[in-house]
Amino acid sequence: MAEKRKDGDLMPTVEFSLEDLQQLLGKKITAEELEDAILYAKGEVESVDGDVVKVDIKDTNRPDLWSIEGIARELRGSYGVEEGLPKFSVAKSGVKMKVDAKVERVRPKTVGAIVKGLRLSGYAIKQLIQLQEKIHQTYGRNRELAAVGVYDYDTLRPPIHYTTVKPEGIKFVPLDFEEEMTPREILERHPKGREYGHLINKFKEYPLMIDSENNVLSLPPIINSSLTGKITPETKNVFIEITGHELERISVVLNVLATALAERGGRIYTVEVLYPRKKLVTPELGAKKFTLDFEYSKKILGLELSKKEVVKLLRRARYEAKISGGKIFTKYPAYRNDIMHQRDVIEDIAIAYGLNKMLPEPPRLPTIGAADAREEFSDTVRELIVGLGFQEILTFSLTSKDALFRKMNLEEKEICEIANPISANWSVLRNWLLPSLLEFSASNLHVEYPHRIFEVGDAVEIDETQETKTKTVRKVACAVADTKVSYEEISSVLDALMRNLGMDYELRKTDHPSFIPGRVSEIFINGKPLGVVGEVHPQVLNNWGVENPVAAFEITLVFSV
Repeated sequence: MAEKRKDGDLMPTVEFSLEDLQQLLGKKITAEELEDAILYAKGEVESVDGDVVKVDIKDTNRPDLWSIEGIARELRGSYGVEEGLPKFSVAKSGVKMKVDAKVERVRPKTVGAIVKGLRLSGYAIKQLIQLQEKIHQTYGRNRELAAVGVYDYDTLRPPIHYTTVKPEGIKFVPLDFEEEMTPREILERHPKGREYGHLINKFKEYPLMIDSENNVLSLPPIINSSLTGKITPETKNVFIEITGHELERISVVLNVLATALAERGGRIYTVEVLYPRKKLVTPELGAKKFTLDFEYSKKILGLELSKKEVVKLLRRARYEAKISGGKIFTKYPAYRNDIMHQRDVIEDIAIAYGLNKMLPEPPRLPTIGAADAREEFSDTVRELIVGLGFQEILTFSLTSKDALFRKMNLEEKEICEIANPISANWSVLRNWLLPSLLEFSASNLHVEYPHRIFEVGDAVEIDETQETKTKTVRKVACAVADTKVSYEEISSVLDALMRNLGMDYELRKTDHPSFIPGRVSEIFINGKPLGVVGEVHPQVLNNWGVENPVAAFEITLVFSV
């Protein structure tokens, strides 16, 4: 149901009934009209087959748009049917969910809500199931960061207990099965257990959601029980729980689910979540706030809009907005957590205005293109090193801490890391190039020696003075691998390069764990330490599986960003 794009993100494809959309929208709309209208919900119509429409949603940070309820809510604003901040009625239920301290070691966070008075058509149930799966796959990272449980509330006996159980400690009938099974049996035999069991099978006890009469709700994040987890058109009231590791993430998921069901006529009720040392009342649907600089928004948009026009567009995008001086104070719904910068709000203004109405304009001032000085300098370095008998390689900027530190005999230090890496092998941005050259050499042991390779490329270093707390620097690394290499050989290559560049440099004795003691120097250019040259340490070569000695240097080029 979800398509993988080139950037690695999962872009959800939402399937729904056009008739269902019209009912939720409160307006007749044809499939042809939807082609343009869906742009306001960051979507693109993929196909129309009779009443069934497939829409490709282009935003992986807006789970509220991954169901027809959220799409209809957004389109009501763009059509002017219902503008401004969506309003949701929230009442107290008095229901408590008690969180056992034991879950802290397994799956520590949970939140809950109750939605009553629902009218669940076949369309609504399909959308609920689809929304859960979309959240599980993308925002929940295949249930690791967020898993959804939805239950027929009338089958439960509160309070609800979130605890743990031994693999053989209880039996219940899982959804889509007819026989009782232990948690261990579920992980071994149930399709969902085999697919997601790796999330919990490493623990001595598994997460369990259970009511006051020991009726099992679910084995999070694997499967609901057949007794409580079956939603049908007769279901009027539902209990929702989300489990995960980050309270902010699962709270957003809860808000998305609860408000989607509210679009089906339900009324939302809060649940008291009792942790060992604190109490939460969820869902928290109070509006979030953000301040927008009016002149900055005009500059980014490139449109001559008045403050009132901007406010009107924000209301169409389901914000509330108020003007005060040069600022526009906005409120946006609690089911969104994608607003991190003014440009996020400005994007919504542009969408509400109509991206197709924003015509490109030629530059008002004539400009003459020219090659970037840094790139010209880098090309000169490349030409010189090729002239010295070396072959250029191009490697990935993404690598691992293991490659940058352990294999190079270095102590780990702060570097730029990927927040949610798919693989540990591609989890950080490199801060120097030499590990990439050694990895390349290790992958080409079958190629005739000597290996004379180099790379001119970017590395990322921590810099607290920058807005992003990092800076990108252009570096060059050069290595010789052969049956016999020496410090003198690689330093002569360095000398030839520096002389041809017309740069004064100095070598000073130093110690570096990646190089052999006494066979390594630090490179100073104009009095600044900008690199290192020497014979690579045998332990480093063993770590990489490189069979022959290697001598190398690496320097930071004078142009940096």
